[in-house]
Amino acid sequence: MPNLTFPDGNSRNIDSGMSGADVAASISKSLAKKAVAMKLDGELCDLSDPITQDAKIEIVLRDDAAALELIRHDAAHVMAEAVQELYPGTQVTIGPVIENGFYYDFARNEPFSLEDFEAIEKKMREIIQRNQPFTKETWSRDKAKQVFADKGEAFKIELIDAIPEGEDLKIYYQGDWFDLCRGPHLPSTGKIGTAFKLMKVAGAYWRGDSNNQMLTRIYGTAWTDDKQLNAYLHALEEAEKRDHRRLGREMDLFHFQEEAPGSVFWHPKGWTLFQSLIAYMRRRQEQAGYLEVNSPDMMDRGLWEQSGHWEKFRENMFTTETEDERTFAFKPMNCPGHVQIFKHGLKSYRDLPMLMSEFGKVHRYEPSGALHGLMRVRSFTQDDAHIFCTHEQITEECVEVHQLMLSIYKDFGFDNVLIKFSDRPEKRVGSDEVWDAAEKALMHAVEVAGGDVEFNPGEGAFYGPKLEYVLRDAIGRDWQCGTLQVDFNLPDRFGAFYMDSNGEKVTPVMLHRAMFGSLERFAGILIEHHAGHFPLWLAPLQAIVCPITSEANDYAMEVLDELRVAGLHAEADLRNEKINYKVREHSVTKVPVIVVVGMREVEERSVNIRRLGSKDQTAMSLGDALVALQIEATPPDMR
Repeated sequence: MPNLTFPDGNSRNIDSGMSGADVAASISKSLAKKAVAMKLDGELCDLSDPITQDAKIEIVLRDDAAALELIRHDAAHVMAEAVQELYPGTQVTIGPVIENGFYYDFARNEPFSLEDFEAIEKKMREIIQRNQPFTKETWSRDKAKQVFADKGEAFKIELIDAIPEGEDLKIYYQGDWFDLCRGPHLPSTGKIGTAFKLMKVAGAYWRGDSNNQMLTRIYGTAWTDDKQLNAYLHALEEAEKRDHRRLGREMDLFHFQEEAPGSVFWHPKGWTLFQSLIAYMRRRQEQAGYLEVNSPDMMDRGLWEQSGHWEKFRENMFTTETEDERTFAFKPMNCPGHVQIFKHGLKSYRDLPMLMSEFGKVHRYEPSGALHGLMRVRSFTQDDAHIFCTHEQITEECVEVHQLMLSIYKDFGFDNVLIKFSDRPEKRVGSDEVWDAAEKALMHAVEVAGGDVEFNPGEGAFYGPKLEYVLRDAIGRDWQCGTLQVDFNLPDRFGAFYMDSNGEKVTPVMLHRAMFGSLERFAGILIEHHAGHFPLWLAPLQAIVCPITSEANDYAMEVLDELRVAGLHAEADLRNEKINYKVREHSVTKVPVIVVVGMREVEERSVNIRRLGSKDQTAMSLGDALVALQIEATPPDMR
């Protein structure tokens, strides 16, 4: 008789072969009614599965977080059934759960469009209303291939051929409709509920290979209830309003074009924002003792072979060959160049730690389909830095970097920062002993610094473990930005050394550190976090002077001159337009301060200050306004 241990620690024996549903019913009728699945030793299973051995059991209710994946999985199956009922001859391929929803890929002569969604959603609701049970059968490989061949489902036959020999082929029915699936599923289609919505349609190659047939992918989202669904849809609307690509156009910050895919064309205002980020970071780094350097954009492949990038990162590198048959690579990272600078001239232990920084432009190949505005580019600038130190200095240096990062993120409005610890990846350089030492050193630094850390196994850099700093923005989205990595490998591969107190050569430890990460991406994150409504110190255009009448133009220009002398990025709008028109137009471009002047202001040498998002105006003397705006426009690290 199997012995089951429950979450509260109690245990009891059951008859072998009892299902999860039987166990739930034996506890209470209400539990049996709410149950939708079970976990056996932590693995999610069908509620109908028989239990034949000792296990830790947890009955999963529909409102539990674990049930949401099943709701989405089953919604994908129901969508596939709805499509085949409405459009006979359509082949279904794969339909996995993804973050916030699901998708299914379909093979059909005529691709689906958004206009088809209403009919598909209606049919899905009909299927859910039928409340057909999900039932599971195990078929032989030959039977499965024959049945799907008879149905004309060629893609399913390919999937069956890809399943390893000896592995069960599970078929799940929902009424008469069935599909090849690993499961598990909810007890019936009725348990899915109606808190779902089809979201978008896209093309997708079969198995992601551009040599294969193009399929139509329909994305959907599904939630436990309508409240969750509506909250998600509202968050999407908010994200759309904040989309940095749209705001970039409206604010005239940057653009992209096909002649330079994945590379940014910065406009004057955007470049002002970009340079403000660099100026801020340069000041913070100088205060922390960093020495700024610059390394070549293009270096011989031999350097990248020595570093390990050629072997581990070659597919992401841009290369060129010269007439003398030398192969060069545009740098995807700044690290090898910094080691060369460290090696130039003899270093002593007294020179360590050596903190070296660079605003280095790097180039990495990304597939065209992966490019996404400023967030995913092929050419970007890193606020890169490397700290060359002794083993004894690792903890202190890591703690200082950690504290500096948190301080910087706070200045930009990010108080909620998640830290992830990533250990050795499958593709890496260096021995296990070296990795053991590097991981131990970084974890010790984390423990000294304090705070919560989330583990992210196998996601370290190929040369060392790392910390990732994840920022949560104004609408709850997470963005991975800064990194800190402990590297015992790269300095050794390049033969870097310093002389210790005994006159012996010692290989330094190399700490890799970026705080913004990609400046382009961080700019995009800031645009979306602030919805383009930057704090005054960060706004690329901080104030615009708008005269109400042309008779006040001379005074408006005088105000403009005073604003610029005070250090503000300011312009004047002298167009012969009504003031309300000017205010609306500059509000769209997110200018934080509109300085309105008329004949009264000319006589009183005053101004009216109007803030972005407010209909109120504040009358101030010109002198008081200049002092107040100058203070507000001062970066937080300079106050």
